Amino acid sequence: MGDVNFSVNNLRQFLSIKDASVWASDYLDKTISESNISYLIQYGKVKKYGNNGSTLISIKDLKDYYLTFNGQREIDWKKKLGSDLNWSLSFDNLRETDTTKHVHRLHPYKGKYIPQLVEYFIDSHVDQFKKDIYFKKGDIILDPFSGSGTTLVQANELGIHSIGIDISRFNNLISEIKLLDYDFESLSTDINNICKKINDFEEDKKILLFEQELNNEIYKFN
Repeated sequence: MGDVNFSVNNLRQFLSIKDASVWASDYLDKTISESNISYLIQYGKVKKYGNNGSTLISIKDLKDYYLTFNGQREIDWKKKLGSDLNWSLSFDNLRETDTTKHVHRLHPYKGKYIPQLVEYFIDSHVDQFKKDIYFKKGDIILDPFSGSGTTLVQANELGIHSIGIDISRFNNLISEIKLLDYDFESLSTDINNICKKINDFEEDKKILLFEQELNNEIYKFN
């Protein structure tokens, strides 16, 4: 742990883990949790300081880390692929909760891409790289390798019709489940009934009691 002479002015340059998560969230404009900050300390990404037994982090150290982390990847890839690389398509500013939003997190399909990438190409915006609009509301998109249905879902959100084809019946099932219209009240009732039946089954069969006894016996060997 670093030794610092904590004067009143100097102390203002340091943050607790909780305050550091708030500062970093504001600085990066995305949620940074206390566990994220603890990870940086644990693995030596930022230096740990102490004051009366508490853990403090230097604002400068934290800022330097994020500047290096966020900027260096872009610099490195542009050196490899050229300065005209459209870095915005890396979407490295997004959290996992953003890239797996709503139905996109229903199944951990390994071959899917993030919905924001699809949105970029089929929505109505233009920029330095995408100079034309290719689809408008009411058009039809054909995805001959639809996978888990990411393109179909995003087209649906934008009011674009879509046709998906995939050789895998399971992939088609995932897509259909994502795209069906649901009665949420009925769905909630069915889910609650299923949960109740599972709980009742576990209680009747004393499964939880058995698991506890089993764990106690296993514990004797550890």
